[in-house]
Amino acid sequence: MASPLNAFHSALVVEPTLAPIPEGWFWMGSKAGQDNERPIHRVWVDAFQLAAYQITNREYEHFLRATASQSPPLWNDPNFNHPGQPVVAVSWFDAMKYCEWLTAATGRRYRLPTEAEWERAARGNQEGKLFPWGDASPESLPDYAMRWKSGPEPVGRYAPNAFGLYDISENVHEWCSDWYQPDYYAISPDRNPRGPETGKRRSSRGGSWRHHIKVTRCAARSSIPPEFHYADYGFRMACGSAGVPAGS
Repeated sequence: MASPLNAFHSALVVEPTLAPIPEGWFWMGSKAGQDNERPIHRVWVDAFQLAAYQITNREYEHFLRATASQSPPLWNDPNFNHPGQPVVAVSWFDAMKYCEWLTAATGRRYRLPTEAEWERAARGNQEGKLFPWGDASPESLPDYAMRWKSGPEPVGRYAPNAFGLYDISENVHEWCSDWYQPDYYAISPDRNPRGPETGKRRSSRGGSWRHHIKVTRCAARSSIPPEFHYADYGFRMACGSAGVPAGS
């Protein structure tokens, strides 16, 4: 099976580059989006850290070798097995296992971000704006028409948002920790919301290389069942925050 790494590097544990996300209030949701993005509501998120990049094939390979786990099925396809591409076709459970493995290996508590944390981070203090960079159309981005022809791009090719996060609304959907509920905003607490207690689908955020609209608004929500493995689903990790208890 194709592998992005060679055996010489397989024993390494690679921690992600983390960007600090300051505590604060922000307006979560959007009038410009779908019904599940409303009502717009004020949310407080404690300070935390978020991986500057989506987890790559290179990083995920270390986990696979350390845990004797099976490689994602798309690693036999050259459109998906570049070491610098985000790992895709990983389920929510796979992403959680990666977080648990890295936590055990490093002593730092890694986890998936909540939807509120993700949106707070994606906005980068651009209060009320549609996208991480403002309200300008995604078509204004460098090389937009030439990107994402047959798979996700290697991470970090283009400028980050104000918090230092790369590809935060593009490239692949990113798993969040929350169960998904379309009307959750009507009952969501205003401090460190973590989603409903149960559900059938897990929340995700961000754009997708295979969609017609490849860059999403900061407030756009998506979800799929947690056992699914899609070619445009990856993840980035969070670390810290007193608002989310250990083990969640």
